[in-house]
Amino acid sequence: MANNLTRFNPFGELTNLDAFRDFEDMFRRMPVVGSLAGQGHQHIRLDVHEDEDAYRVTAEIPGVNKEDVNVTVDGNVVSIRVETRRNQEEKQGETVLRSERYYGVQTRSFSLAHDIDDTQADAKCENGVLELTLPKKKGETGARKLEIR
Repeated sequence: MANNLTRFNPFGELTNLDAFRDFEDMFRRMPVVGSLAGQGHQHIRLDVHEDEDAYRVTAEIPGVNKEDVNVTVDGNVVSIRVETRRNQEEKQGETVLRSERYYGVQTRSFSLAHDIDDTQADAKCENGVLELTLPKKKGETGARKLEIR
């Protein structure tokens, strides 16, 4: 006759227990809505290039008017602040079926290896692209808000 005995380990199931597995699965199954789904807030993406005399920064800020962009330079720290406003409205005749509004502020600050000559710095915003020319300087430091043209 064959021996069909197996060894029973009462703690066998507990050795494979992951206490947070069910908790994480709950969040994976939840639908993502609003700004988390990419409908609103996005990060300011930028490229920084350096030559002997200046830094050249290109930042992507799609759908933003130049009036809603603020750039400040304080020594070697550059800060970009962008206000985003969106208004969506669906009408059927004179009746509003759905109206959504979004307002948000995005900021990005970074420091460079050299102080910036803020009197010679230049900022330009066209077609959702912000271009900064930041000449290097030696000597004093100070903060100045750049005029967007």
